[in-house]
Amino acid sequence: MKFFKKYKSHYIALLYLGLPIVIGQIGVIIVGFADTLMVGHYSMEGLAAASFVNNVFNLAIIFGTGFAYGLTPIVGSLFGNKELPAAGRILKNSLFANVLVAILLTIVMTILYFNVEKIGQPKELIPLIKSYFIVLLISIIFIMLFNAFKQFADGITDTRTAMWILLGGNVIHIVSNYILIHGKLGMPELGLLGAGISTLFVRIIMLVAFVVIFFFTKRYALYRGGFSRSSINKFDFNKLNKIGWPVAFQMGMEAASFSLSAVMIGWLGAVALAAHQIMVTVSTVSFMMFYGMGAAIAVRVSNFKGRDDVLNIRNSAFAGAHIIILMAIITSSLIFLLRNYIGGWFTDEYEVNMVVITLVFPMLIYQFSDGMQIAFANALRGIADVKVMMIIAFISYFIVALPIGYICGFILGWGVPGVWMTFPTGLSCAAILMFWRFHKKTRNINIP
Repeated sequence: MKFFKKYKSHYIALLYLGLPIVIGQIGVIIVGFADTLMVGHYSMEGLAAASFVNNVFNLAIIFGTGFAYGLTPIVGSLFGNKELPAAGRILKNSLFANVLVAILLTIVMTILYFNVEKIGQPKELIPLIKSYFIVLLISIIFIMLFNAFKQFADGITDTRTAMWILLGGNVIHIVSNYILIHGKLGMPELGLLGAGISTLFVRIIMLVAFVVIFFFTKRYALYRGGFSRSSINKFDFNKLNKIGWPVAFQMGMEAASFSLSAVMIGWLGAVALAAHQIMVTVSTVSFMMFYGMGAAIAVRVSNFKGRDDVLNIRNSAFAGAHIIILMAIITSSLIFLLRNYIGGWFTDEYEVNMVVITLVFPMLIYQFSDGMQIAFANALRGIADVKVMMIIAFISYFIVALPIGYICGFILGWGVPGVWMTFPTGLSCAAILMFWRFHKKTRNINIP
């Protein structure tokens, strides 16, 4: 009882902030399920091609999202100190910085597009991969601009706006997916390409919605004043880069472990890729829920950081970790109980279903580690201690995880389940090191 009283106010505040983010993330999950279900039942080849492209693009998108996350602790601290016009000024600089990062990511992914035939994927999938790839490539800049507005809104504790935009966009996405994949309402039957066009269309709509809300609603009036009266300046730009790049590399290296694993799985054939895509989609349920609560941890911690309240910084982080552990227990239990049915939801291919079943247990192993590394990575982000996170990510995912995945998958001959050992090993290492770093930085009264 004493334990609960200690964290009760933090549980309530985190749930108030985090549940809208989690609901918005669940909406993203539903779209991921809908994409995979529609494409999977349309064709197994389309599902396999989507697996490769989505995993590769997830690396770029998560990297870009990590950079945008650099805005949250800055805005959170300003909001905690009631410096609202300054928060609007930071947003303008963040939009400019995010455009530059979007251009960089687009260039990198364009280079990959012209070399996709050289990385060992099944030849029969290349035409599907390239057409889907080019549409997602166009959408990068819209994602980055949306991320800037979303992280700003999260930083001022307005997590509901992004939730409603995401949920509305997801409804549109599912409907347009169905129309374009199967050629309904007089539209051509485009298959996987239709899913890509639907994704691009919805990302543009969601950005427009956030722009309208920021510039034309009363809630954001004080921030608009700071936005309109300010100019892009070196001080704010450097501050955003100082936090944004380390977070981007930390999250990018985590995503790279998944993306490079997808490349290795592609060496095993289309069936392996299709099964991998299904399980990545399923595992995204818990990941996105964890990250929703992790975002709330970052906001609360950054607010307390602005007030130099170290006790509540620690209590907020630990309360968030408790909530994420509960989430992990619930999602892992459901996935375990449904393990024999998951593959059949997405495809009728027997071989794919059999491989899916073998991947359930590696996924269950890493759920708790994933939750803990998300909790304490976001706590570190909230206190703007982000540089060491890059080193932790490099050790965890490149020194530990990927070599173990390759050894288990190919040298020991375990196949796809062996490659999937990348994830529990890397995430466990990251969780331990992130917790150690946070504890070390906050055990004293002052945070340097």
